[in-house]
Amino acid sequence: MSLISLLVTLIIVGVLLWLVNTYIPMDAKIKQILNVVVVICVVVWLLSAFGVLGHAHDLRVPQMR
Repeated sequence: MSLISLLVTLIIVGVLLWLVNTYIPMDAKIKQILNVVVVICVVVWLLSAFGVLGHAHDLRVPQMR
């Protein structure tokens, strides 16, 4: 994925989030939850796009008995 497509996607997500926050009447708590969910999704998407989460399935977690 090219850097320009990453930037365009981030700009589109930011503008859509701004439009929702500005023009859709919601309770402040719901807006805060929506903002946090969108930011977490974007961060996870960016980490996977840059390959940081690409090898997460290789991690082994020991089993507790």
